[in-house]
Amino acid sequence: MLGRHEVFISEEDSELKHIKEEKLRKLMKKFEKGKKSLSGQVIHVTDSNFKEVISKNSLVLVDFFADWCMPCRMMAPVIEELAKDYAGKVLIGKLNVDENPATAERFQVFSIPTLIIIKAGEEVDRIVGFVPKNQVEDRLKKYLE
Repeated sequence: MLGRHEVFISEEDSELKHIKEEKLRKLMKKFEKGKKSLSGQVIHVTDSNFKEVISKNSLVLVDFFADWCMPCRMMAPVIEELAKDYAGKVLIGKLNVDENPATAERFQVFSIPTLIIIKAGEEVDRIVGFVPKNQVEDRLKKYLE
């Protein structure tokens, strides 16, 4: 009788182990999905949070724009798509140059839209003016690890 009891316990243990593993897998999938959608948003960058945003992310694309700028408005959907496409890989941010002149001046942004790619806290590339999504992607891909 003791032998039957041991078999029952070991079968129960393996079933519990399987249930735990399945539950953990589902939780991790849910967490990753939530994490990805969260980072898939365009981040509002300001003079006050710029340094923090850059220091916490290894690769950042910042769109320097103004609300009144028509090429900036044309670039906006491209920026939104890039944020979704590169979620978890590249942080995509937008900085309004009218509201945040110090950062725009620091990076010598004289024309808008200007997209600046920052890797490890340093500017590595710059795109000025409206460009198609594939051109921005080509530049970004050079800096992905």
